[in-house]
Amino acid sequence: MQIRGSSHRLSSMGNNRSRIPALLISMFATFASIYVAGRLWQDAENRVYLIKELDRITGQGQSAISVDDTLKIIACREQHKKLDAIETELAGARQEGFVSKPLIETNGTYSMRRPLVVIGILTKFGRQKNRDAIRKAWMGSGASLKKIEEGKGIIVQFVIGRSENRGDNQDKDIDRENRLTNDFIILDNHVETNDAFPKKAKLFFAHAADKWDAEFYAKVNDDVYVNIDALGATLATHLDKPRVYMGCMKSGEVFSELNHKWYEPEWWKFGDKKSYFRHASGEMYVISQALAKFISINRSILRTYAHDDVSAGSWFIGLDVKHVDEAKFCCSSWSTGLPLFS
Repeated sequence: MQIRGSSHRLSSMGNNRSRIPALLISMFATFASIYVAGRLWQDAENRVYLIKELDRITGQGQSAISVDDTLKIIACREQHKKLDAIETELAGARQEGFVSKPLIETNGTYSMRRPLVVIGILTKFGRQKNRDAIRKAWMGSGASLKKIEEGKGIIVQFVIGRSENRGDNQDKDIDRENRLTNDFIILDNHVETNDAFPKKAKLFFAHAADKWDAEFYAKVNDDVYVNIDALGATLATHLDKPRVYMGCMKSGEVFSELNHKWYEPEWWKFGDKKSYFRHASGEMYVISQALAKFISINRSILRTYAHDDVSAGSWFIGLDVKHVDEAKFCCSSWSTGLPLFS
């Protein structure tokens, strides 16, 4: 009896031990299922949160959203907005050259398509003669400037900051000129200095993206003469590219000599070969809406170098950006073919 009882107890203990691993596996599988389901739900919640955060912080100069998430959200929105209308948009653009025509809505009211491009002409104090020459040559003023905006979908504005001595004659001269022409973007929080041009370019793109819902945004120097028709027709052929960076692409030499015109104080950051990464030449370059919004959201963390074109190129390194080397943006095209400049 004693031996038989002992055998029974041992058998029961063995069965219990065999059931323990099975129970642990079952519990692990249950917890794993709960964890996976929770992560999937969390990912869905995160996407909703990211979209809400993007809406909240756009234009405020700070971002809690990563670069990748920012671009994913922007790309998703751009695709939703453009998929249905892209074929009609492209066909109309090719037929009309680049004109964005008014649309008649079902209720009989009129609404304009988004502007094709916002052009920011970066200028300085004491250069009114340059600005007057541009107004006379291709930009227009008053009614003619408004006609370019409404008829061609092209918005053109001079871009300038404020004097180091706020409210001095330089500021007053710009305010007086703007009252007469109404064609300035005045960056009140930017101080005009010789080495602040790259920062001004960044602030222009951020400001323009916040104010205008355009397809493209262009930076131009105030000694460049733009062929509006050629520019519009060229941009119209790139409407199907959500993240485009367009210009006369180059990878020029980095100059470490202090007295050189194009001296780069941080030349040592560009490697032993002293060659910049690929970027668009500074006379004029264009970016699409998604990239302008990216600059707006991340303006506080995007660094600048000595030159604005190099700075702009650095902002897009490592991102899913289409670099378009457009010959019409190059100096060699100015006297031949159909140049963008003249």
